[in-house]
Amino acid sequence: MVISAALPARPGRAEPRTSAAAAGLSGRMRSSLTPLGPPVSRDRIIATFPKWYTPAACLQLKEDFHGQVNAACQRRNTGTVGLNLSKVVVVGDLYVGKTSLIHRFCKNVFDRDYKATIGVDFEIERFEIAGIPYSLQMQWLEDALRENEPGSCFVFLVGTKKDLLSGAACAQAEVQAVQLANEMQAEYWSVSAKTGENVKAFFLRVAALAFEQSVLQNLERRDGSRLQLGTGDLIRMEGSLAETQESKRPSSLGCC
Repeated sequence: MVISAALPARPGRAEPRTSAAAAGLSGRMRSSLTPLGPPVSRDRIIATFPKWYTPAACLQLKEDFHGQVNAACQRRNTGTVGLNLSKVVVVGDLYVGKTSLIHRFCKNVFDRDYKATIGVDFEIERFEIAGIPYSLQMQWLEDALRENEPGSCFVFLVGTKKDLLSGAACAQAEVQAVQLANEMQAEYWSVSAKTGENVKAFFLRVAALAFEQSVLQNLERRDGSRLQLGTGDLIRMEGSLAETQESKRPSSLGCC
């Protein structure tokens, strides 16, 4: 199956202009807000950057959050990231285990009696990443990738029935899956919705990557707003100060 982690705001979207004072106050107020609801459970707290499943097909090989993200989290200056809702969209054929995967992570259950999911269904999971609240909405939706602009989401190729293969058969399947993931520019994971193997690690990885990108986009938008305020064309003065003052004086009424 293919899983897409889409960010809450699309790149390139214009941001409304505001004053520098209002922008600073708004940023401080929003960074101090936390979503309503019960506290985040301990197994949803991410303090360090989660590792990939295999380096042969991963989106990022690094082992820590981006330096700007770490600094922003330490200062509690992540803007509206803690209030936004990123989407994890699960796409795949019937019987591949989409619903079982989501239910294993969100509810820690596995239902052997399969019933096809009709239409769109979703779950919302809350995390705490580097001390900042963050939420993912996990949903099933056909042709969901069409809703996102190219490059605006992370793509994962996930095998959900790792428990059915072992030994040489498992190794051969993973070789083929890694090749397909690289062709798709996706990160590959092999998990078991039945036993729970790698399920939590996978979703923590998804949440961390989406969170990091959300913070970086927020910082970029705010830096762009400050540059716009500093280089705006609201006031234009030409000539020297003396020339400007002279031009404002009433002209002489005398003719000679």
